[in-house]
Amino acid sequence: MTVPAHERTAAASQGPTPPPGCPAHSDTGPGGVTRLYGPTAGTDPMGLYERLRAAHGPVAPVLLDGDVRAWLVLGYLENRDVATRATQFSRDPRYWHGWRSGEIDPNTSPLVPLIGWRPDCVSADGEEHQRLRRAVTASLDQFDHRGIRRHAARFAHQLVDGFCERGSAELVSEFAEHLPMLVLTQLLGMPDAYGPQLVHACRDLIKGSEDALTHNANLLRTLEQLVTSKRAMPGHDIASVLMDHPAGLTDDEVMHHLRLILLAGYETTTNLLANVLRMVVIDPRFRGTLAGGHMTLPEAVEQVLWDEPPLMVCPGRWATGDTSLGGQDIKAGDMLLLGLAAGNADQAIRPTPGARVHHNRAHLSFSAGTHECPGQDIARVITHTGVDVLLARLPDVDLSVREEELDWRSSTWTRHLTALPVVFAPRAPYVEEDADPMPAPPPPSALVPLPPERPAHDPVVPAPPAPRLSLWARLTRFLRAR
Repeated sequence: MTVPAHERTAAASQGPTPPPGCPAHSDTGPGGVTRLYGPTAGTDPMGLYERLRAAHGPVAPVLLDGDVRAWLVLGYLENRDVATRATQFSRDPRYWHGWRSGEIDPNTSPLVPLIGWRPDCVSADGEEHQRLRRAVTASLDQFDHRGIRRHAARFAHQLVDGFCERGSAELVSEFAEHLPMLVLTQLLGMPDAYGPQLVHACRDLIKGSEDALTHNANLLRTLEQLVTSKRAMPGHDIASVLMDHPAGLTDDEVMHHLRLILLAGYETTTNLLANVLRMVVIDPRFRGTLAGGHMTLPEAVEQVLWDEPPLMVCPGRWATGDTSLGGQDIKAGDMLLLGLAAGNADQAIRPTPGARVHHNRAHLSFSAGTHECPGQDIARVITHTGVDVLLARLPDVDLSVREEELDWRSSTWTRHLTALPVVFAPRAPYVEEDADPMPAPPPPSALVPLPPERPAHDPVVPAPPAPRLSLWARLTRFLRAR
């Protein structure tokens, strides 16, 4: 791992020191410090955060995979403090003393793809961050919301067509995991066919599986070929705007920003969409009020962002010098993690857990400060459109198992629904006569595909059905003919 040429603040600190008397249990590591990758973190992360809050206050010592030490910020105000004070808490991971102390092996640790330094705006502060951030913002702002909604609606209809005649579906693997990726590949300028493979790679990379480094290398190889293709044949896409922006990004910077947009945009949007679908299908308060007009879909989305953030923990910030936070002594080079879900549940700002928030966007789900997610509105548009299309096509959709049977899979960073099985009255596929043609993606031969091997359970996006006019389309054609 590269360390800046200029001298960093002393690396004497070795990370959070566990307080005396910290009780040991099955989720604890050396010194009695809680593991964020232990059994409880995988099954009940919110309960774990509350126990940490009760034991340590708004900032708690924790261990990451491999017993790597860090501080988890649990308080709402403390999270905002860390996120908005870039001079004290840098986004540049090269400040971390763990690289020099040997606490982590940069060649083997699954943490590296998430906390390692990269030439992108997430790893930069100050003027360098502003230069790179301007290019990213411009690449995202070229798409108006109507255009994104049109893409999302088209793909949502294709996905629903894949199961609507069946009368049953599993909305996570057949809908929520694919819609965001299909839209993102379109915006990035990649072939739609890459979607299924990228879903598997991104999910494994985010959860920090043993193959995380391999998936990261394969993803970078694919994006490198995309950059080469776009240099030769630019288009109306994120990759082309990044390359042509006055900020003068190098090919390496373009590639890493495409990786950033793909990973961050996919995981958060998929989890948000799955959680909103679950709420709409299960919760009678929201299903009834949505149908009755008392709660809009955007309001329901913001409620989910408060209650079930798509990213539970955000890596990371690094202390540039000794300081104090939430009653804890933070040393220069210490790693801090933003506890977005824990901050949203902080009773200091939200005394009644789960209370309706009424369009309040003060949550931490997209972080805060200069590094707040620039693509959050795109995530909202994809989610709104996906749910709209699904409910319009399948208004009688209902859960096919008991709510208690639903299961979640959690990692250090995220928590997502594993399955959402539903039933509904079978319906014919949908055909939209006047749909705008989509821009042609670059030929697949111009890109290096991800490895062909894929687990047998990994779903494949259904192919668009053969043209088949619905009753409404036939009626419209008849009226036009007259």
